[in-house]
Amino acid sequence: MRVRFAPSPTGRLHVGGARTAIFNWLLARRWGGEFVLRIEDTDRSRSTTNNTKAIIDELTWLGIHWDAGPVFQGDNVGRHREAATRLLAEGRAYRDFASPASLREEAARRGCHPSRIARERAMELTKGESDRKASRGDPYAIRFLVPDGETVVDDLVRGPVRFGHRDVDDLVILRSNGTPTYNLAATVDDAEAGITHVVRGEDHLSNTPKQALLYRALRLPAPSFAHVPLILGTDGSRLSKRHGARSVEEYADDGILPEALFNFLALLGWNPGDGREVMSRPELVRAFTLERVGAKGAVFDEEKLHWLNGRHLARKPTEELLGLVRSKLPPTASASEERRLRSAIDLYKTRSRTVARLAEQIVPVVGEEVVYQEKAVKKHLSKDPAAALYRLEALAGLVYVCPWDADELDAGIRRLAVAEGVGPGKYFHLLRVAMVGKLASADILQILLTVGRKRTIDRLRAARDMAKSGAGARPLGP
Repeated sequence: MRVRFAPSPTGRLHVGGARTAIFNWLLARRWGGEFVLRIEDTDRSRSTTNNTKAIIDELTWLGIHWDAGPVFQGDNVGRHREAATRLLAEGRAYRDFASPASLREEAARRGCHPSRIARERAMELTKGESDRKASRGDPYAIRFLVPDGETVVDDLVRGPVRFGHRDVDDLVILRSNGTPTYNLAATVDDAEAGITHVVRGEDHLSNTPKQALLYRALRLPAPSFAHVPLILGTDGSRLSKRHGARSVEEYADDGILPEALFNFLALLGWNPGDGREVMSRPELVRAFTLERVGAKGAVFDEEKLHWLNGRHLARKPTEELLGLVRSKLPPTASASEERRLRSAIDLYKTRSRTVARLAEQIVPVVGEEVVYQEKAVKKHLSKDPAAALYRLEALAGLVYVCPWDADELDAGIRRLAVAEGVGPGKYFHLLRVAMVGKLASADILQILLTVGRKRTIDRLRAARDMAKSGAGARPLGP
């Protein structure tokens, strides 16, 4: 088995292309085949080196590695021209001297496809006339002469698909400037690379009879074809930017893990058949088969992507998250010592869905300052300042003398509550506001142990000062 992924470097790698790459990679790894990366850069006016680099970087980030390539389609233009010239010499193609504008104009007037007009005009010329026009430099394209009949493609996802040749236009295979078109270039390159399976999106299905005819006319071995379902937006239409579809790089910037995006895209149009959703790459490789790829469009649900990302984040070793999280922290927190950062990640990684959110949540733990939420201050500091002052003083005294252990701290706080005759929540909630400035957090006692005794006392005193000032003298967080 030999498969390929062949992106065009006219833009970044978006989720549709990434899903195609993942399916091909999984198929190759599942059956011990080879995965080829080909850059289809024959459109020189739109292909850029920056886009090529970005695509390669994004594939690498996703964990997709190739066995051959990257090869560049533009380097094979000579072979494409040879193929077109050979088809012309064998009478399987013809010269089209007409301008595209004149073909469109007459086709519109007669209500037919421009290729029909092109064929009629070409047939009006004798071979000698056509040769003379070509030899004197008249510009022409080369069109493939589609024969009568039909082509049946035994698609590995959809089953047999029939294409009547009357619905297949005489396609241009070589433009008047000497550059090949997609269908000829892809056919020649796939045959030359020994590609055995072409797995691509359903939007390429209309190209398949054209390529099947070219394989036959060029006497080249044809691969098996599999056309996977389109990715749809939540409204059922084809996924686009208006649905929030973005490049792989943008999802990475948002804090989506590569293994999570890989897992999510692998499940778009395919399922393992046993209800599993959170899967590692090795698990996906062992389970993947084309037989379980459906023909129905797959909905891109970004909420599910974030859920999956949260699951992968929770199971990812903290050691592998250190650099990712640190890169998302503000300068005031990014210099935190590694021990505190590691402990903070351990506390919050099961409560976050993205790396960016994880970094945001641990800022109060690894940073030196606390930004207080207004609603937290109103509820626990300014509502009853006298009680808050009393409890903060008691907490500071306890922290100063208590053995630095979660169970000891818990027992000590509960004794303070009993002595005052209130529920322990009065102390724990106030402690949380003092430590992180919010109404919710990870285990507050573990946060104390992570922040350390001295910083804990400093934060309790800062909260005490706020309570004294009426909780309105300094700017509050959102």
